[in-house]
Amino acid sequence: MSEKGPAAGAIDPMELRKALGAFVTGVTVVTTREADGTPRGFTANSFTSVSLDPPLVLVCIGKTALSCQVFCECESFAINILAEDQTETSSTFASKDPDKFSHAQWRVGTGGSPIIEETAAWLECARHEVLEAGDHVILLGRVTDLAHTNSNPLGFCRGSYVKFGLERDAVAAPGQQTRIGAILESEGRVLMLREGTEGAYVLPTAPRLGSPEERDSLLAKFRDLGLEAKITFLFAVYESDSGHEHRVYYRGDIVDGPVEDPAVRMFAFDEIPWDGITDSALRDMLMRYVSERSENRFGIYVGDNESGQIQTLSENYFGSTGWS
Repeated sequence: MSEKGPAAGAIDPMELRKALGAFVTGVTVVTTREADGTPRGFTANSFTSVSLDPPLVLVCIGKTALSCQVFCECESFAINILAEDQTETSSTFASKDPDKFSHAQWRVGTGGSPIIEETAAWLECARHEVLEAGDHVILLGRVTDLAHTNSNPLGFCRGSYVKFGLERDAVAAPGQQTRIGAILESEGRVLMLREGTEGAYVLPTAPRLGSPEERDSLLAKFRDLGLEAKITFLFAVYESDSGHEHRVYYRGDIVDGPVEDPAVRMFAFDEIPWDGITDSALRDMLMRYVSERSENRFGIYVGDNESGQIQTLSENYFGSTGWS
């Protein structure tokens, strides 16, 4: 697999940011109140659980953030884990808007911190410890109250919001069959399968994603092809010509394999046999993938085989100073 890494010497901050951006996180809004009751909050994806017993979590806040001192001195704070329809809330609290809370529905929790309504979950915390960590401060909290819902959480990866419910809704659509497929890469080449010696080229698909041990699953198909592959993100969801089948395609990386087989081929992007791909919707999707892959700017296609919309996954939010 082709990997891009830093040369010997100092780590380039932008390269580090790009590498860390490959880790998919949730999106939270961290809130507290000043002594006079003024609510304060910022958007953060640097949140994680620390311990179940005692119940500890942590979040990082940049030392240059306007509210850093407030959070370092607060007695309690809340972690609001945003739902996938709260991208506007995320952007608001990542901005320098002096009146952020006027754009969100919220209430005061039992511990005194603002709780944002309609989130996927929230945790109220008592300040446990504050630690210095380079250009950030680590705020450790002991959970004192919490609640969670069935809402899908909002995700963040490579500078973009990710909505996990899109795939679930497509797969769960009543009255429709589903084919799950994958665009798998290794060293700048994409894997394709040939249906017979003179047949069309296709991508690996199966009725479900499943597991390597689950019959008729995509991961079992990987196993049969001698593939070890890592699925990275959802790339396209669309309907077949008949409208009775959903097609869901992931993007992934080949870690090892595949087996040597005349039906298994690896093509460089400029060598893909477009005329050999007889499924026009598959061909169009793969062409879009090659185009977006050249710039590492992806979107999720949602629609049918003729028309739809692309939901961009790679708008750059790194300029928002409110993110931590």
